[in-house]
Amino acid sequence: MKLNTLKPAEGSTHSRRRIGRGPGSGLGGTSTRGHKGAKARSGYKRKIGFEGGQMPLQRRLPKFGFKNINHKEYFVVNLSTLQKLAERKDLTKIGIAELVAAGLTNGKELVKVLGNGQLTAKIEVEANAFSKKAEEAIKAAGGNTTII
Repeated sequence: MKLNTLKPAEGSTHSRRRIGRGPGSGLGGTSTRGHKGAKARSGYKRKIGFEGGQMPLQRRLPKFGFKNINHKEYFVVNLSTLQKLAERKDLTKIGIAELVAAGLTNGKELVKVLGNGQLTAKIEVEANAFSKKAEEAIKAAGGNTTII
């Protein structure tokens, strides 16, 4: 067997349709586009969501809800995470810099401490926001909270 003798399997290839090459080809005249209408014209491009003139879905459905412009998105850190971090790295003060060093946050996002888990270490915590439960737990363990 030689490379120049290789051929595709019988019936696996088809010759390309040559559209618009006169009436003798059987594909002349309208060139398979039908008569008139946007799809028969050159330059036709289907718009996203276009349903042939029917009222599109995005206009049929009602609008609902709203976006609060004063909403702040926080990165959440639980007390259990602070406890593990304090034990692992022997820290007495945990701020955003320590959380970035631990790979928990990138330093650009706001940080909120939540009261999920138990805290036994006496630590000073700096964050953008605290839940009431978290603040109480930190103070109960002998620590201190500072809002940045």
